[in-house]
Amino acid sequence: MSNLTLILLAAGSSSRFELDVKKQWIRVGHQPLWQFVADRCEKTKHFDKIIVTSSSDDIEFMKNYSDYTFIEGGNTRQESLKNSLNAVDTEYVLVSDIARSCISENFLKEIISHIGKSECIVPYLNVNDTIVYEDKTIDRDKVKRIQTPQLSLTRAIKDALNTDEEFTDESSAIVANGGSREFILGDKDAHKITHLQDLKKLSCLSLPSTDTLSGTGFDVHAFDEKGDMYLGGVKVDSSLGFKAHSDGDVAIHALIDALLGAAGMGDIGMMFPDSDDMYKGIDSKELLKTVVTKLYNFGFVIINVDLTIACEKPRIGNYKLPMRKVLSSILNIDSSRVNIKATTTEKLGFIGRGEGVGVIANANLKYFDWTKI
Repeated sequence: MSNLTLILLAAGSSSRFELDVKKQWIRVGHQPLWQFVADRCEKTKHFDKIIVTSSSDDIEFMKNYSDYTFIEGGNTRQESLKNSLNAVDTEYVLVSDIARSCISENFLKEIISHIGKSECIVPYLNVNDTIVYEDKTIDRDKVKRIQTPQLSLTRAIKDALNTDEEFTDESSAIVANGGSREFILGDKDAHKITHLQDLKKLSCLSLPSTDTLSGTGFDVHAFDEKGDMYLGGVKVDSSLGFKAHSDGDVAIHALIDALLGAAGMGDIGMMFPDSDDMYKGIDSKELLKTVVTKLYNFGFVIINVDLTIACEKPRIGNYKLPMRKVLSSILNIDSSRVNIKATTTEKLGFIGRGEGVGVIANANLKYFDWTKI
């Protein structure tokens, strides 16, 4: 070990990526990109600790994948870095972006070999094109394209970021604070993913797995003489409603559990706890929309869903097609891939006695295929 911590910044919103999926969640095999990068760096054995920054929306899901140290990031790169530095107790820290995904071991070794020579070690690339700044041609030999990772004395970068001024990299902050930096030649193959087309420049990324991911959901709700009845996002003509914290749409609740199960994202109670007044009486379609957005953000694509509604009452034959249309619109899939079935329990159990409704749901997902963009 080198008395060195690695910070991988992965809390961004990927606003320039032009897709629903966040770039840190595109898949390399089964691995999300952030884990792929972290694992590559861990295998080099250079680091005492690896810290991954994450947005508040992503952090709990990230913890399902590995036991790295996860720190909630901020609204800017600098805020995320400052949060992470609070967890650094080594003398030196190496900071990189998850978007710099194909950093080679030789490049890492070259940067680390300069440890202690300056308060910040900064890789750069020369500029080969003519450079014009404010309508004046300037000497391109004096221009540097700065890269990450950057190696810093931990004390120096912590002191430098103790300010409200925003910096786009560590070295600029350290120099502005009176510190020193040393430039070393970077790696032209260490491309950064900013836009979609950048993915095609990264030879280290293998294809996403083509496996189908399946999940099952099950939910029941007892009838209530108060309120309206909703099933599959559709209002059903009935004198009964459901006993529930939300609107009680048992079909959507089972579907949410199936989707979360296929993605490995827990269950509806974890995401929308009934102890939270925020969800009291909420339209379950809004819960489903939130889940679908998360699925697409995290690199999943919905293939199809299948629901079996078990009840003695109400009769739902006339509602199947409207349910398919409502659910397919929310799931962003064709209605032909939303199947609704109805059955009874032959008068057995609480469902057979007409006391409530039970629903079993199945969902199939796949990974977003970034190779076909």
